[in-house]
Amino acid sequence: MFASFAIRSIRIVSLYRLKRAYGLIPWDFEEAIERDPELMDSSKYATNLRLWQRSFGARNILAGIYDDLRENPQAFVDELVDFIGVPRFALLDWQFGLVHDSERMTHPRNYYGTRTATRMADWFKARKMDRLVSAFKRSRLRNLVLGGGPAFAKPPGELLTRLHEKFQPEVEQLEGMLDRDLSAWKLPPAL
Repeated sequence: MFASFAIRSIRIVSLYRLKRAYGLIPWDFEEAIERDPELMDSSKYATNLRLWQRSFGARNILAGIYDDLRENPQAFVDELVDFIGVPRFALLDWQFGLVHDSERMTHPRNYYGTRTATRMADWFKARKMDRLVSAFKRSRLRNLVLGGGPAFAKPPGELLTRLHEKFQPEVEQLEGMLDRDLSAWKLPPAL
């Protein structure tokens, strides 16, 4: 799935917040961009799509656009289930508008405590104890290791502008690959 380019730099910010909030990286945003290649690589949509198509065949890949999901969830799901060959189903009212975002996330209260909890959750999941991890996430104990720290600062505008310029060729390549106008993705980031 692809996020809108007008918010591509925000998508990078969102991935950073997620990784930072879960204790996966200790750095501030600017250092994370330098030290964590996933932040930049995951936004190379055309490059990644091309690799998937080469690996699995273009006919076996459905490139979905998050904007489409947001604008018409039922049509998006219909296209997806048609592609994979399962019967269509109607989304329930409560499923519309269900979005996970990083806006409400904060720095961890204690980086090392959060990192340890995340590693423990991964250990439990690897041993098929997912229910235990899910129960913990639903409990108030979750608040001991997730969140509680300061809010994330807005990244510097000049950095967002540089990111926008860096990914411009990717957007143009993706337009050609999808035969779709992505003009809205080319708008400079709101500073």
